[in-house]
Order: sequence, then C-alpha cells, then structure tokens
Amino acid sequence: MQRHRKGRVSDTYIILKVLDDDKMHELVESIMMNGVLTPVIVRQLEDGNYQMISGHRRLFAVNQIGLEKIPAIVKEYSDDEAVLAMVDSNLQREEILPSEKAFAYKMRYDAMKRSVGRPKRYSQLGSISQTDEALAAEVGESRNQVHRFLRLTEVIPAILDLVDKKALAIVTAVEVSYLSPQVQKMLYDYMLENGICKAFQLYALRDYLKEHESITKMELIRILNENAPKNEANKFQKITIPKAKLKEYFPTFYTRSQIENVLFKLLENWKKENADKEG
Repeated sequence: MQRHRKGRVSDTYIILKVLDDDKMHELVESIMMNGVLTPVIVRQLEDGNYQMISGHRRLFAVNQIGLEKIPAIVKEYSDDEAVLAMVDSNLQREEILPSEKAFAYKMRYDAMKRSVGRPKRYSQLGSISQTDEALAAEVGESRNQVHRFLRLTEVIPAILDLVDKKALAIVTAVEVSYLSPQVQKMLYDYMLENGICKAFQLYALRDYLKEHESITKMELIRILNENAPKNEANKFQKITIPKAKLKEYFPTFYTRSQIENVLFKLLENWKKENADKEG
C-alpha cells in the first residue's frame, strides 16, 4: 500500500496497475469538467501521513491534471483491516487485470493468514488449508484457481505483463513462477526473440534445473529450442516407452491391451484435470 504526505497526493501504486489508457483519458476529462464526484478513502498513520485505501485511479487522474488536492474520507483501519478494505475495493471493479487480482489475493491471503494461522504451502494442484478455503469462498473462485493467482506474484513484472496482455496463459505463467528470477529474466529475453514458450518447453527446462543448480543462457536456449514445436503435428509425434520403465508400473502378467487401457484411462483423467485448470 502507498503512503501520502499530509495534505498532498502521491502517485505510488502497489496492487493496482493504473493504465494510462482511453478510459483513464475519459476519467481525466470528466474530472476536468465536473471535479472529483466521489471522494477517495484514506486512513491516517501515526506519523501524520495518509495511506490510500480506495480511489487509486482518481488519484492518478488528479495528478495528471496537476491538482494539489482531492476530496477524501478518512477512516480508522488497523493494518490488516486496511489491506482487506483496499483489496475489496479493487476487486469490485468491472475490469481487473490478472496481475492486479494476483496481488490483491496475495495481500488478502497474508492478512487472513495472520489471523487464521500458518497454512500449508500452496501449489498448482492446491493444498488443504483453512485460509485457502476461506479465501476461495470469499472471492468466489475455486481453491486451485486462487493458488494459481497466488503463484503469479512470484513471476517477474516483464513476464507478468505478458499475462495481462493475454499473450501468455495463466497456467503457463504458473510454471514460470517456479523458476528463479534470474532464469525468468533469461526466459523473457528468449521469448522476445523467439515468441511465447509453450508449457512443455517449460517442463523440460524445469526438469533440467532439478538436476542442475544453475543454468547458462546458452544452455537455456538449447533446451527451449530442442523442445520447441516445429509444427502442430510435432505434439503428436511417436513416443516409445522402454520396457524397463513399463515393468516398474505394471505386473508381468498384464497383456499389451491391458496396459494400453490403463494408460488411456490415465490420459483421459489428465485431460479432464487440465480442462478444469484452463477453465
């Protein structure tokens, strides 16, 4: 959250990515003609400064115009109450970017975590946690979807911007979030030159990093290039599973038909799970 000096407005933003787009231009014109019709909400801090709770876009517009004052309502909030009020205010907007939702959920999650207790780690597949369930219920999303948004807060801003622009899928960005910031930076540079990576390229990259403590830029390029789709049919190329690997999972008396039936049943379940993720 941002702090404002007493009697002055500030242009610092944390959970709200204020865009200088057509809608902002309309808001600026409206304020120039009619003034700020709805006061912003702030709270006063012990040092006499003010902290913005609701009204980030109006504050941005006022700063664009050059006004030194903005009508405000001062409310008394504790730190956690301020976080929850700010998150609720921003989540009520009609249009909210994935990055905004991610950091809003993270702030609310952390505030709830302090009152509920330390939850288990969250992952792509989810976890059992009182805080997780409560947050998912409050925001009206599945627990797994909430986890995905929480993971987005671990993505570097440049790649997160690709998610906001709908160039990179959220589920793919979740895979990126498990990479270190240094590797993410190299990945972003690669995508600038070669286009957006596919999820299976990231799987290969993560598999490499499980066996190696670090990676060079050239090695990253090699792995991503080797696993890059040459064409659409490349995804359906022939795959051979070694007999030794099959023996680890199937009894020796299983026929080829029985093995195929099990494999296709597992693939069907995997397909349904991934359809739920993308939905």
